[in-house]
Amino acid sequence: MLTIGDFARHGRVSVRMLRHYDAIGLLRPAHVDPRSGYRFYSADQLARLNRVIALKDLGFTLEQVGAILGDEIGVEELRGMLRLRQAELEAALEAARARLAQVGARLRAIESEGRMSTQDVVVKKIPAVRIAELSAVAASFGPEDITPVIGPLYEELCGRLEAAGVTGFGPGLAYYEDAGRGDGSVLVHAGMTVPEGTAVEGVLVHVLPGIEEAATIVHRGSMDDIMPTAQNLARWIETNGYEARHYARELYLECPEDRAGWVTELQEPISRP
Repeated sequence: MLTIGDFARHGRVSVRMLRHYDAIGLLRPAHVDPRSGYRFYSADQLARLNRVIALKDLGFTLEQVGAILGDEIGVEELRGMLRLRQAELEAALEAARARLAQVGARLRAIESEGRMSTQDVVVKKIPAVRIAELSAVAASFGPEDITPVIGPLYEELCGRLEAAGVTGFGPGLAYYEDAGRGDGSVLVHAGMTVPEGTAVEGVLVHVLPGIEEAATIVHRGSMDDIMPTAQNLARWIETNGYEARHYARELYLECPEDRAGWVTELQEPISRP
């Protein structure tokens, strides 16, 4: 038999919590000394304690936990419930990280106002290029909506190109269009430059028209931090008497595993008013 202190230590809970579970009938001690009132537990009761804590972490109230355990829930059913909750928590954590990254990007954009150099903006003609692409709709042009769409598109596209035996493809080139739904959604095109004659089932291969005149700027770092660079480009376009005509294309020049080392050229079509 284990004292309440030993049982709490092995179960990674507090003594206070065990006393509360005893008081509400959720986990009774295996034995209570009638003279001292000391509580003693069996090691076998750790299984019930694990279930109580797991169900509580799933969001059930202690009253609901008691009812579920009263129905003698099976190990497989409990495992399924825990895995589902785990997936939900991981998704929430990833969403929180993405929001935190976007807050950081906005902060850096604010801090850089009026300080960013515009000397790196180059106006040039962009030639036509043959690309293989996959596309999907994102809810908006915000990074929080674009990133979850464009990442899987590129993973799928590269996988299909490799499976088809296509070699020498790249660099990546993404471009965007209004989805035409009237709700601000954006059609995301994830493309890779490919050799002439490339054909892959389920992948659109075509020549992307060139841009007669584009304002371009090179962004170094993660695409999560693209906002200050993109807004710097917008200020340059306005200051120099141009008008932006479309979404900027993104030419991924270098894409190492560490995204802090990415090098991306923004290519925004421009014209005189």
